[in-house]
Amino acid sequence: MRTSDFSYRLPAELIAQTPLEPRDHSRLMVLERGDGSIKHLRFFEIVDYLSAGDVLVFNDSRVIPARLSGRKVDSGGRVELLLLHRLDEAVWEALVKPGKRVNIGTKVEIEGGNSARVLAEVIGVGEDGIKLINFSDEAPLQQLGMIPLPPYIKSPLADPERYQTVYARVLGSVAAPTAGLHFTPELLNRIEQKGVRLLFATLHIGLDTFRPVREDDPLEHSIHREYGNLSPEVAAELSRAKTEGRRIICVGTTTIRLVEAAAQGRDLAKIQPLEGWIDLFILPGYQFRMASGMITNFHLPRSTLLMLVCAFAGRDFIKKAYQEAISQQYRFYSFGDAMLIL
Repeated sequence: MRTSDFSYRLPAELIAQTPLEPRDHSRLMVLERGDGSIKHLRFFEIVDYLSAGDVLVFNDSRVIPARLSGRKVDSGGRVELLLLHRLDEAVWEALVKPGKRVNIGTKVEIEGGNSARVLAEVIGVGEDGIKLINFSDEAPLQQLGMIPLPPYIKSPLADPERYQTVYARVLGSVAAPTAGLHFTPELLNRIEQKGVRLLFATLHIGLDTFRPVREDDPLEHSIHREYGNLSPEVAAELSRAKTEGRRIICVGTTTIRLVEAAAQGRDLAKIQPLEGWIDLFILPGYQFRMASGMITNFHLPRSTLLMLVCAFAGRDFIKKAYQEAISQQYRFYSFGDAMLIL
């Protein structure tokens, strides 16, 4: 297995630059692993593929205004910060641009459109150019920051809420769990009325969303940790569903990683509550313990997300599906179309 096995060529015009309205009218490709079939629908038709007793698990993490702009106190040079993880009160891991000119001890005044001002000081340097930042006051960051769109989206977003799921509630991600962007309150209500159980857990999305795997051997890639929380109540419901043979369908790759990380005990039919850092890297060959279906978008080449999807459905099947999506002019990436794998 090589990282190049997860490469593909995508015409630039298929990278979705704006969200589709309404949310649930995006296209939906349905992949049946049992017979290898592929169907083309609209996302709101997903209700037809769900049954009473199914469990849908969502990631309710909310994107924080993690992109901050400022100037160096000593020289006035412009600096941009992308917050990644909160480590302690007013202490964050962050990507800094231009990183080579920002060393330990550098102080940056964060600017905003109001009178609020915060001083950021670099207090440490980690791997991959990540800086450790101490803020003089954490409270104003919500007002000073901007929602960080992925680098492949060049169009400005008129409404920042369109980069949030309708059920997002727990602040902490630097990128949206994009598989959930297709759901509307009305669609969730229709699904629930059909007898499907809706469960919510939290995994804050971090650095790996922005970075492709650079190593030739993906086993040499060190996946970055992400903070997750799966409550005892959700764990108990998932264990019950698994024991009763009901389907557990995860909305997004982040949800699968959290659910599978919580299912790493000896009992294959039981999931444990979990709160802490997750570093589970799912590659082809992984044996899924809980997830029997997934909803996901179309992912970047050479990404850990595409590797996870290939692990779930098989690399050849996913390669075929992606080729068909390209030929059918599907929209790709964060604001793009979706895939249901059963």
